[in-house]
Amino acid sequence: MASFAFEITHMDGSARAGLFRTPHGVIPTPVFAPVGTQATVKTIPPRDLYEINAPLILANTYHLHLRPGSELIRDLGGLHRVMAWQRPILTDSGGFQVFSLAGINKIDDDGVTFSSHIDGSRHRLTPERSMAIQENLGADIIMAFDECPIPTDRAIVERAVMRTSRWAERCREAHPDDDRQALFGIVQGGIFPDLRAQSAEHLQRLGFPGYAIGGLAVGEPQAEMLRTIAATEPFMPADKPRYLMGVGTPDDMLESIRRGVDMFDCVMPTRAGRHGTAYTRFGRLNLRNAKFSTDRRPLDEASDCPASRDYSRAYLHHLVRADEMLGDMLLTWNNLAYYCGLMAGARAAIAAGRYDDFVAETKEGWARGL
Repeated sequence: MASFAFEITHMDGSARAGLFRTPHGVIPTPVFAPVGTQATVKTIPPRDLYEINAPLILANTYHLHLRPGSELIRDLGGLHRVMAWQRPILTDSGGFQVFSLAGINKIDDDGVTFSSHIDGSRHRLTPERSMAIQENLGADIIMAFDECPIPTDRAIVERAVMRTSRWAERCREAHPDDDRQALFGIVQGGIFPDLRAQSAEHLQRLGFPGYAIGGLAVGEPQAEMLRTIAATEPFMPADKPRYLMGVGTPDDMLESIRRGVDMFDCVMPTRAGRHGTAYTRFGRLNLRNAKFSTDRRPLDEASDCPASRDYSRAYLHHLVRADEMLGDMLLTWNNLAYYCGLMAGARAAIAAGRYDDFVAETKEGWARGL
C-alpha cells in the first residue's frame, strides 16, 4: 500500500472534503496547519495541539537549517521525535524566507546565496540543498524550492515562473521517490492567469503527489487573490491535494475552500494571540480594549477548548495588559482551537451539502458579535 494517498470523500460545488493518508496519520481536508517555524508552535505545547485535534503542523526549512542544523535534527531522530509530535508535519522549502529577506540575498539561476539573519554568515540554498535539508528534517510533506515574486510585476513574475519550473525539475530529480516524503510542487504566476496556467501545467508533467499555490496573500487585495485562485484551480489536478501557502484569515480560508483549496497554513492565529487578539465565532476580539476589563464572560462558553471556555475576558484582558506569558499561551490556544474547529465545521458542511449556508452563518456570527 502506498504511503501517501488522497481521497475526495465529498464535494459541494468546488468545495472538497477529503482524506490525505501519510505515514504519520490521515489528514482530513480542508485543514489548517499551525506554524511551528523553529520546530515549535509558539507558546503552545504538543499536548494542547493534540487536544484541539490539529491534524498537521508546519516547520521552517530556512530557520532550522540555520539553527540548530538539519543534520543534528536528523541525528536526533528527525522532527517527529525531536518535537514529540507523532502526527503529520510539513516543511516549506526555505524559498519564501530567502526571498522575503531581499536585503541579504543574491539570486541566480542555480539558487540563492544569503546571509544569516542570526549572525551574518553566508549560506547557499539550491533546489538540491533544499531537498537534502528537508530529507534530514524528516517531514511527511516537503516543498519544492521556488521563487516567490512580487505578484503584480509581470516581467518579474515571468522570470520567476521560468526559474520555479526549472527548479521544480531539479527538485524532482533530487527527490524522485515519494514513498517516505511527499514532495509538493508550487504554482507561481502572480495575479496573471496565463502565467498560473503555464506554471501549473508544467508542474503536472512532473507528477507531484500534491500542488501548492504560492505567491499570494503578500499584499494584494482579497478579491485579487480569490480571482487568481479561481483562475488557477482548473489547471490543478482534481485528484491531488491543493495547498494555499501562507493563508490566512478565517474569511480568506472559507472563500478559498469555496474555490477548491484543501490546505492552509499561516502565522496569523499564533501571532495575533501573542498580541492580545482572540479569534472567536463572534469575530475578532482585541483583549487590550478597556471594555473587557470587567467582562465576566469567557471567550466562548460553548467551546471544548479550556482557554476559550474557562477564563473570563476580564482576566485575559488583565494578562494581556500586564504582559504576562499566560495571556499569550491562552489566546494562542484559543485561536488555534477556533481555526481547527472552523475547518472541522467546513468539512462537515461540505459532507452535508450545505457549505454556502455554513459560510453565511459563520459570517453572520462574526458580524453580530457578542
